Amino acid sequence: MPSNKSVSDAPIVQFTNCRILRNHQLQREDLWVREGKILNPEKLFFDEKGSADIQLDCKDSIIAPGFIDVQINGGFGVDFSLATDDFKSGIDLVSQKILSHGVTSFCPTLVTSPPSVYHQVLPQITIRNGGAQGAGILGAHLEGPFISKEKKGAHPEHCLRTFEAGAFQDLLATYGSLDCVRIVTLAPEMKRSSEVVRELTKRGICVSLGHSVANLSQAEEAVQHGATFITHLFNAMLPFHHRDPGIVGLLTSDKIPAGRRVFYGMISDGIHTNPAALRIAHRAHPKGLVLVTDAIAGMGLAPGRHTLGQQVVEIDGLNTYIAGTKTLSGSVATMDTCVRHFQEATGCSVETALEAASLHPAQLLGIEHKKGTLNYDSDADFLMLNDGLYVQATYIAGEEVWRQDALGM
Repeated sequence: MPSNKSVSDAPIVQFTNCRILRNHQLQREDLWVREGKILNPEKLFFDEKGSADIQLDCKDSIIAPGFIDVQINGGFGVDFSLATDDFKSGIDLVSQKILSHGVTSFCPTLVTSPPSVYHQVLPQITIRNGGAQGAGILGAHLEGPFISKEKKGAHPEHCLRTFEAGAFQDLLATYGSLDCVRIVTLAPEMKRSSEVVRELTKRGICVSLGHSVANLSQAEEAVQHGATFITHLFNAMLPFHHRDPGIVGLLTSDKIPAGRRVFYGMISDGIHTNPAALRIAHRAHPKGLVLVTDAIAGMGLAPGRHTLGQQVVEIDGLNTYIAGTKTLSGSVATMDTCVRHFQEATGCSVETALEAASLHPAQLLGIEHKKGTLNYDSDADFLMLNDGLYVQATYIAGEEVWRQDALGM
């Protein structure tokens, strides 16, 4: 009988005794992996007459796609909005440490900063695949500086900017380059924002609406020009009002172009959004919900004073404030914590909670053919979790990159 070597010499690993999240359901079947991709076992058996080289007993774990965090400002003492000489080692540290939270890909996020910071930091962000060295980098998320003064939140007012006559050129001059940029958050009510939304969308960059006082029709217009995301729903935007629901109204708008979906980020840390608000959003538009951490440099560190770009923030338990104020400034929650809190707060299924941190962010970025699912031929980035949704092991390209030690389980 021909061996599996007929197609490739790479070993085939069969993960057994597990429940796989596939097609929105946990299914009791094995997961087959070769050369960093998920295999179709039928093709393997019938076309190649192949079999597994290695079998791994998963001890009844859940296997889910790796989490994708599209809004993370830093962690473990590293602040992505600070231009430092060793920026690369900082981003490497964060990408290594978040493997234990189940994050296999992320978008390092910069808050509103002076142009000099963008010019220094952005050339040092490289889009790369994940591996033993850490989670993959999908491109930067630039949150600001083209946002509303009234809803600046933790963003420094002196760095905020508006679009002048050559709106898109202003943006280019501010950032310096868009080579590694994946998401830009802006306020759609700003003059000339429509042309910017169109230009960014044309370049394959996701436009997110946030830190804004936009009314619903301004938000709908931005979506018609290509915007597809809402930055941390409910936070730093006009509160929902029944006569003009503002950006929040996009969740049930009938003005979204056919075939398009608006996604929205939620910081499900029990601090930024009341569980009732989380439930309202989820019930209104479940397929658009994307869990984000919005984590800052203080994530993983002791309470006290830390930075967020140009500002000093204070961590008190799970609360993070601009020092000396009660203005919330990012979170110190980890992605796995957000998934568990979301499931608990909404009473949604395990599958729904896991997809909000994997499938939905992948769909938002248009990479669901290779990330965010366990479909055949997609990247073998996945997690083993117990029934409480605690991460037991993290795999990237089929290789184990982190495992909970026996004492911690």
